[in-house]
Amino acid sequence: MAIREILTVPDPRLRRKARPVKKVNKKIQALFDDMLETMRAAPGIGLAATQIGVDLRLIVLELPEDEEENPLAGQPIFMVNPELVSARGREEEQEGCLSVPGYVGYVERATEVTVQGLDRHGRPVRIDATGLLARAFQHEIDHLDGVLYVDRLKGPDKLYRIVEAEEEGEESGGEEPPAGL
Repeated sequence: MAIREILTVPDPRLRRKARPVKKVNKKIQALFDDMLETMRAAPGIGLAATQIGVDLRLIVLELPEDEEENPLAGQPIFMVNPELVSARGREEEQEGCLSVPGYVGYVERATEVTVQGLDRHGRPVRIDATGLLARAFQHEIDHLDGVLYVDRLKGPDKLYRIVEAEEEGEESGGEEPPAGL
């Protein structure tokens, strides 16, 4: 396992649409292991292969263990060729991204989704997700289509620069977005 470099804006590779995985094999499983280690080290709760410069439709997610209402909390979820098959409800919540460091934004997304694909062993899997897991699935699948969360903001006033506590003690809104957004 190895920690990989996470691409950040304005790297053009973040805007490419990922290719479907034809076969799940040991190389894909090793890539999943690298993705999980990279995501945990960042730290984050989701990572798409495109974020480490690999244009394959692979995502890994892991909710914090304190997300007690979700039975999958604390367990890594590996998905090959994930596909959003249904979405219900809408809510606007805060998101951040390892590829857009230093910023968070309020993005409207579905509150419940059903996602299907293959697991890390190539077996079909279908997951019904709500809350943070639903949001994370949508965010990571967007990455596979070359879409960043900032593309879904309803306006520049929905993007906030994260300010260190010793700087100002709170987030500041309406900041100029980083180059490339």
